[in-house]
Amino acid sequence: MKTGTLSRPAAKDQIHGGPMAGRTVLVTGGSGGIGRATALGLAAMGAHLAITGRDRGRTEAAAREIRAAGGGPVDVFVADLSSQSQVRRLAGEVLQSLPRIDVLVNNVGGYWNTRHVTADGLERTFALNHLAPFLLTNLLLDRLQHSAPARVVTVSSNVQAIGRIDFEDLQGERSYSGARAYNQSKLANVLFTYELARRLQGTCVTASALHPGVVRTSFGAEDPGRVQRLFTPFMRHFMKAPAQGAATSIHLASAPDLEQVTGRYFAGSKPKRSAKRSYDQAAAARLWQVSADLVGLTAAGIATSARPSRAS
Repeated sequence: MKTGTLSRPAAKDQIHGGPMAGRTVLVTGGSGGIGRATALGLAAMGAHLAITGRDRGRTEAAAREIRAAGGGPVDVFVADLSSQSQVRRLAGEVLQSLPRIDVLVNNVGGYWNTRHVTADGLERTFALNHLAPFLLTNLLLDRLQHSAPARVVTVSSNVQAIGRIDFEDLQGERSYSGARAYNQSKLANVLFTYELARRLQGTCVTASALHPGVVRTSFGAEDPGRVQRLFTPFMRHFMKAPAQGAATSIHLASAPDLEQVTGRYFAGSKPKRSAKRSYDQAAAARLWQVSADLVGLTAAGIATSARPSRAS
């Protein structure tokens, strides 16, 4: 194994000569799993990383690993993104600390087999997987626009293909299923991405969503369903490693030929047609307004441009 004195020059070369040199990337949920692997990959390409996590110890440990990979500074922000007050605090700290944001990777997400309610009285899956990236992106939008060309990359899942937005029961109060709530939230990620791309047309800020693949992480371990408990131990051998799962996020954050590509869904680092429901512009606009109401954003505080998208 190389000593610090031998590896340091290579790290410096990466920072000053890598393809992401001079760019700042914020990765939510960067303390483990796909998020940490995404941050590691982009740091090795020379990017200045900032990561979020719920637990300070785990997030600081991830930051040390990322610093070792890239050789540069890594900013650490601690917040539970299922809480809107913590999302707002996080956004304020990020704006104070980061003079520019070239890429925002909305990576954080979760799965709960039983219904949980957040401090805001909202169903946790919808709150964390959809409302958190919706709110955080809007709160950081001015900084992204001032840093343009910039990118918003949101981690969805191929289960968006079987998701439905139940506007009459978004919070699962009448009937709850962990799988149904998760599938809905992943479709919401894609609808949000496409609507954001439409609203940001002409700003040089792009928006993309992606499927990372089925990855070996602790995802869903806090409250797993019966199927997860029974079959996950047998399936882990066939699942992707976190670094493989992060490959598409890294590609969307860094590929030069994607600088002007917006409003697209990717899997395996290639554009892919998403679910038919994801192209319903009326549903996307309705979800945007409902989401804005739920997080307390006025029309003046969100992206309002309504020019048509180049991409969907």
